[in-house]
Parts: sequence; C-alpha cells; structure tokens
Amino acid sequence: MEIWPAIDLRGGQCVRLRQGDYQQETVFGDDPAAMARKWVNQGGQFLHLVDLDGARDGRPANLASVEAILAEVDVPCELGGGVRDEETIEKLLEMGLARVVVGTRALKEPDWFRGVCRKFPGQVALGVDARDGKVATDGWLETSETSAVELARQLAGEPLAAIIYTDIATDGMMAGPNVRAMAEMQASVEVPVIASGGVTTVDDVARLAAAGMAGCIIGRTLYEGKLTLAEALAAAEKEELGAGD
Repeated sequence: MEIWPAIDLRGGQCVRLRQGDYQQETVFGDDPAAMARKWVNQGGQFLHLVDLDGARDGRPANLASVEAILAEVDVPCELGGGVRDEETIEKLLEMGLARVVVGTRALKEPDWFRGVCRKFPGQVALGVDARDGKVATDGWLETSETSAVELARQLAGEPLAAIIYTDIATDGMMAGPNVRAMAEMQASVEVPVIASGGVTTVDDVARLAAAGMAGCIIGRTLYEGKLTLAEALAAAEKEELGAGD
C-alpha cells in the first residue's frame, strides 16, 4: 500500500484543517518545499498536495509553493483543490505534477470529466469527498445528494489514475479512519482507491492495508509526531508481506 504524506497549502504555508473547517486551522510551517524535502528524506515516495485556497475559490492559488516543491523533490506528486477546467489540468501537468485530482466538477459535469480523463489518461484522479456517505463539493462547503460509491461507479470505467476517497468526519480529527467506508469503496470499483481522513496510528495503516486499499494519505498525525513516516511505511509493507504469505 502506498503512503502519501499530505502537504496542505493555504496562503503559501503548510497547514492542517479539522474536518475541512477553514476556521480550525493549524499552521505547521511556512516553507512547503522544505516540508516536502523532509518527507522525502524520511522515505516518502509520493506526496499529496492540496491547494485549500483553490478548493474554496475554484482556481489554484498556491502555484508558487507547488513549483517550489516540484523543484525540490523528485517523487510523484499529485495536487487537488480548485482543478476545474482543462486549461488548469494541462498547466499543472506541464509543471511536473504526476497527476491532478478533480472533485467538484466531476460531480457537477461528469461528461466533461470523462473527456479530460480520456485526454489525459492515467493523469487525472477522481477526488471523492464524503460527508455521511454523500459527496461534498466546493472545498467541502456544499454537500450533494449523490452517494460517494454511486459517483465512483459512474466514472470508474474511465482511464483514471486513482480515486482519492476522503471521509470528512474523520479528516484532521486523529480519531482513526472510516475503514468500513473505505473498504466498501475499494470493493465497488476496479480503480485503485487511496484512503484519506483520520489515519493516526500504525494500526490504522495496517487495517487499511488489510482492507485492500491501494494507498492512504497521512496528514496531521505526521505533523504532530504521533506517527512517524518510517512507522507508517513499515506497517504498510508488513501487511503487504503478510497478505502474500
């Protein structure tokens, strides 16, 4: 199972929010590139970047920080937040991102999303953010009536890079992931699903790996030192080796 340390960007700083609430922000650093280098130096092989300003405002707003990260590290990086038109996707991929994450517009305009998946095969991930099983959009400020699994099933036939599935209720709360919901999503589609939200302990990583997830995103617990990246990587590898026995 892949481990994706998260770097959430807001106003050029590395921050974390609780349950996506912009009023519950903790700043963890003012040098995103240095943070990226830290995780890679600790063994990180992937980085998950989120443009929080972009998610709320509908267009990427932390491109200077993203460029600095890409110049600093040589591992695949993905970016979500405010990616809502083809021009932006093309620009971000040209910058050197391995893939981009599209959420809001995929729900609102699925035919458009299918088109960009086909134009950029393997470079567009579907971001599914759920509150009580329903898809949330616009930086989590709005909740739709569409179920997360239903949306994923509708779009899973496209050449997606992955599905990034975030459970809002657990995000940033350090209370454990919603493993049942994550496993249900992975069982519903053939596409790799990356779990996000609430991953806090070595056991959390092991349970997600055992549930068959392709990867998991880890944020606040790394920043607060409750879990080290080395521990997370070891737990994912151990579970994988155990499954192969």
